[in-house]
This record gives sequence, C-alpha cells and structure tokens, in this order.
Amino acid sequence: MTRSVWVKADDTVGDWDDRRARITAALEAGVDWVLVDEEDVERVRELGDINVAAFRTDGDVTLVDDIDAAESDESDDDPAAQADAVVVGKDGEGDATIDLPEDFSGSADLSTLRRDGEFDRGAYVRILGTEYERFAETAAEEADYTIVIGEDWTIIPLENLIARIGEETDLVAGVTSAEEAKTAFETLEIGSDAVLLDSDDPDEIRKTVEVRDEAARERLELEYAEILDVERAGSADRVCVDTGNLLEHDEGMLVGSMSRGLVFVHGETAESPYVASRPFRVNAGAVHAYVRTPDGGTKYLSELRSGDEVQVVDTDGNTREAIVGRVKIEQRPMFRIALETESGDRVETLLQNAETIKVAAAEGRKAVTDLEVGDEILLYYEDTARHFGETVEESIIEK
Repeated sequence: MTRSVWVKADDTVGDWDDRRARITAALEAGVDWVLVDEEDVERVRELGDINVAAFRTDGDVTLVDDIDAAESDESDDDPAAQADAVVVGKDGEGDATIDLPEDFSGSADLSTLRRDGEFDRGAYVRILGTEYERFAETAAEEADYTIVIGEDWTIIPLENLIARIGEETDLVAGVTSAEEAKTAFETLEIGSDAVLLDSDDPDEIRKTVEVRDEAARERLELEYAEILDVERAGSADRVCVDTGNLLEHDEGMLVGSMSRGLVFVHGETAESPYVASRPFRVNAGAVHAYVRTPDGGTKYLSELRSGDEVQVVDTDGNTREAIVGRVKIEQRPMFRIALETESGDRVETLLQNAETIKVAAAEGRKAVTDLEVGDEILLYYEDTARHFGETVEESIIEK
C-alpha cells in the first residue's frame, strides 16, 4: 500500500511568509501534497514541484440553488483549476462553519463535490460527533480524497472510517506530529492512506516523511545458507553499484546468479588497509546476476542505469530504496560460491575475488576471500520463478 504525507498550509497557519516557510520545509522533506487556499496555488508552483490541493472557499459552496450558474461561469482563470485536487469543506459544513443539514441530500458541500467533476475532488471534515462520521462516509462516495480531522481525537472514529470507507476513497487523517502519523498508518493494521500534517516544525515534517517511508517498506525474512563449495572461477565482468545514498554499516544488497536465492553482500562501509571505505558502493557480482528492486522484483546487474532504484537491505531484513548514481563494470577475477538453503535447495552466485567484498556470515561480517566450505552466510530465499524480473507460476530450472 502506497502512503502519502500532506502538509496543511492555508491561511489558518499564518500569513504568506509563514505559509511559504511551511511549504518550503515540505518540499525539502519530500512531502507528497500541500493543502493551500486556492489563491496560493500559483505561488506554490513557483516554489517547487509538488502536488497541490486547494480549498474551494469562494462562497459558492453555500449557493446550492445557483450551482448551474456557477458552472457556466467557470473559466481557465479559476485559480483552483491550476491545482491537482480541489477540496471542499473549509468555511462550509465540513468544518462546522455551516450547520449540517438533517438530510444530506441538501448539503452544499456534497453538491459542490458532485459539481467539481473535472477535478480530483477532496472533502474536508472535522469529526465533531457521529453525525460528522456519517457525513464523511457520504462525502467519500463522491470524493477522491476524504480528509478527516479529529477533535479531542480518539482512535475509534478513525477505525470506523477505515473500516467503512477505506476502499472507496483515499482516507487522509489529520495529525500534528510524526507519532500521530505512525498511529494513523497502523490503525486496524490497514491504516489511513495518507496523513495531513499541521505543523511548522521542519524536523516534525521530516520525521513524518520518515514514518511514511517506514510504513511502506518491505521487511524480508533472511536465512543462513551453508556453503557447499568455494572455487576460483576465472575472470568475469564485475559490477559495482554506486548509489546516491550513504549506506549504514549493516546494509547491503541482495544479489545472486539465481533469482530464488539472493546473497546478502555488504556495502563497502568498513575501513580496510587495502582501500578507503566507499559507503555508497556495493561490489555486487557479475553482469548476469540479479539484484532485488524496491517493488519486490529483480533486475540484471547489467541493466542498471543511473537514476534506477535498487533495494537496500540490512542484516535484520529491513529494506529501503536507493538511487543508482553510477554503475561501474570492469573485468575482475571471481569466486563461484555454491550454497544449500534451509529447504535443501542449491543456489549459486559469483563474487569478486577481493578482500574488500564482504558477506554476512553467522559469526559476523566476513571477506569473500576467507570463506570456507561449511560456513553459513545470509541469504534471501524465495521459492518462485521469475520472467523479466516478475514472479511467475511456472517451472524454471536454474543451475
């Protein structure tokens, strides 16, 4: 499930200088959306490339009888037309500026949602009671995004809304901190699709983006496989993957000659008497080998290009994505390493014959040149076949 972070930056957070500072912090942190007043849409476009949602608060939300006339008056000059989504509810029924009608068929906000069919549509609802939960559920039938803001928030309204409308709309939960965002993403094990953060603190914005990334990341079950054979295999075209991200000491990539069994290879983060550390690099193997990608697929090492994404994994199986900055291919002497998995399957890979290439052995980080038959090294095993990097239900023999 893809998660997203929105940042609230309308006139309720301050003047334009205050709003601009919040939007700039959102851009720098990697936020997905900002929610602003419609008159600020063009200003946001000048600040950077980000999805912009605009509150529609031009007064016509209250004019149910004049909707047809308002429709005919719309033009390309409408500031909201420059937004990626238009949100109804501010200064309306959604935020309780206008009382909810007993019969929602007479709702001005809902009528405006239906009218704004040319836009991606959003509904903004403060959950002030069970009647506002019902209103949000009704709005979700029309809205692409349903933003719900808790008042003296308890988790129960969010649970109710996730259960009732989670598949009809992108549910966006209002939060004021990264901790609240984490709760929103984890509620009912399904979580909200997004959060709307109301905070001026750049650190809180950054932490919320980190929570988003952690919620979306895969966690892999790694296992140890026993080495059956280690032998010199002559020279081959070896691939170094240099990323645009610094790797932690316990991180590396999953690579292998057979897609079902990918060996954990450490990044070159350790100091060595032979060469300086390169904490952005994984000396990954020969050109034919697979490397795992963030979508759960694989690519051949020879296919990687600058700008591609690869999956970085740590020794506990936690994953993240990294951008390939450069791929360096050179002819180098290689080892062939054969392994037996816990299930008894045999898999192999080629790794460069060099002291700086290290794998995760049962006793800790170990150079490829020190490996012996009987050692156990970390591996990701997946009993499946692949075609063009995608899992397939068919029999493929790799040996």
